[in-house]
Amino acid sequence: MLKQAHFLFHTDLIDLLSPHRREARIDIPPNGDQSVKHLIESLGVPHTEVGKVLVNGAQVDFSYLVKEGDQVEVYPSSAVVGANIGQGLPCFILDNHLGRLAVYLRMLGFDALYRNDFQDEELAQVSDREGRILLTRDKRLLMRNLVRQGYWLRSKIPRRQLEEVVRRFGLASIAQPFKRCVRCNEPLVIVRKEDILHRLKPLTRQYYEEFRLCPACDQIYWKGSHYQRMCQLIEQVLNIG
Repeated sequence: MLKQAHFLFHTDLIDLLSPHRREARIDIPPNGDQSVKHLIESLGVPHTEVGKVLVNGAQVDFSYLVKEGDQVEVYPSSAVVGANIGQGLPCFILDNHLGRLAVYLRMLGFDALYRNDFQDEELAQVSDREGRILLTRDKRLLMRNLVRQGYWLRSKIPRRQLEEVVRRFGLASIAQPFKRCVRCNEPLVIVRKEDILHRLKPLTRQYYEEFRLCPACDQIYWKGSHYQRMCQLIEQVLNIG
């Protein structure tokens, strides 16, 4: 009789498994030199999604070599970093098709690095080098050894993705809206109206007094007609965090 190791995934991790594997314990015949990380990821769960692994009731790290008869329980990562504000605000790097999510995160004041031509290796390297949380819809990308912090977005809808990230990383209490350029990600600086007067349209000159400037791309920001809509979106999103 073939001896097997038995895997049980808890709560949110079940969503990452193939549909036919979500209803029961998963049995795998280990060959003696496979790490628990390797076997977990072979089932479709990136290591960045895992918070704790118990083998026969004892906690192990990802290097543990799975043996026949092992009872493996895998628990999700809570990944709430908002409370650790003394370590600075979390920063992110986003996969190629997440441009709208990058804009939303910048609108909330978070450092969100994004290009539409990033290659997978570059995403992993920058995430590792700069301590950025990698956001992606590609589970295989999160399985790269270089990636230490990451999150697989469940939704394909940018607004829902933002809500996921806010909740996952505890961003509601540490957001600093309108402090960062939504175009290029640079922190904004306060600028005097008289210094940019020549660049303003007549109605803007007449009705607005407070302005911010992006020192990188030279974009000017003020509380125009779009501001209230953005405030409403921010309020709704932060209230779910």
